[in-house]
Amino acid sequence: MPDYYQSPPIPGHFIWRRAHSLMGIWLVLFLMEHLFTNSQAALYIGDDGAGFVTAVSWIKSLPYLQVIELVLLGIPFLIHGIWGIKYLFTAEYNSNASDGSKPSLPQYKRNKAYTWQRITSWILFVGIIAHVVQMRFINYPTSTRFNGQNYYMLPVTIDKGLYPLSYRLDFELYDQKKIDAYKMDIENKRESFLGNQSEDLVKKQSQLQEHAWLQALEARALASNELMVVAPSFGTAELLMVRDTFKSPLMIILYTGLVLAACFHAFNGLWTAMISWGVTLTAASQTLMRKIAVGLMVVVTFLGLAAIWGTYWINLYQ
Repeated sequence: MPDYYQSPPIPGHFIWRRAHSLMGIWLVLFLMEHLFTNSQAALYIGDDGAGFVTAVSWIKSLPYLQVIELVLLGIPFLIHGIWGIKYLFTAEYNSNASDGSKPSLPQYKRNKAYTWQRITSWILFVGIIAHVVQMRFINYPTSTRFNGQNYYMLPVTIDKGLYPLSYRLDFELYDQKKIDAYKMDIENKRESFLGNQSEDLVKKQSQLQEHAWLQALEARALASNELMVVAPSFGTAELLMVRDTFKSPLMIILYTGLVLAACFHAFNGLWTAMISWGVTLTAASQTLMRKIAVGLMVVVTFLGLAAIWGTYWINLYQ
């Protein structure tokens, strides 16, 4: 067959652009799920974040969770992020006034949207890394097992609402004095055990569990204004971590900016992705899709901001 009947090879940059777009659509779906779950920590006022606790505990119980996170989140973020960084360094903006040496078309809304898509990319690049480091590593609850039950621990700053919440959400609070008293108690038990060789293996196993419990309590040093939360479910521990984070006005401001940037970037990107994939080719379909994208952006932004502003200050203040 002559060469002119053969299809030309698909350029590599085209494949990567489509992969970037496809991963972006997937991450829009994740953003919607993530902010919907988080909103349950603040909405349904009076239920103490029960929906959030249930959803997060269910996610934590999934088998092979780390593999799922890697495949469904890590790889899409990596692909979308790497190609997105390339866009950032090769993008040319024409939405601002210029001296005539470069094109300037500030009267077109889509040009402004293009510029904001790149600005929000920088915000997300820094913000998502900081968010993952904070929530997944620095503040992530530690766990230990006692009498066949998993418990989750994390330090939180003291406020007057913690003790009423501890009764309603069924978690314990340890201050440094209580930890020290527990430590002294198991040391006394250890001395008693060493002096009595007739102790059975069950009691010895109990002491090993008590030492493991103490190690978990002391894994993070408490500041003078902190208490250690011990929760029977991962969802409860995560709820208290979110509550503690949004006590801080600085964190509220930073996360508000992150949510606004994420929602604009996601749904503006969704609108352009529908054009790239040939879903909306006519002017009428693009107008309809823009209305859908704006509507989704408003709803999802509300859910995200509700979690930030309402978890501590409205729903779980005391």
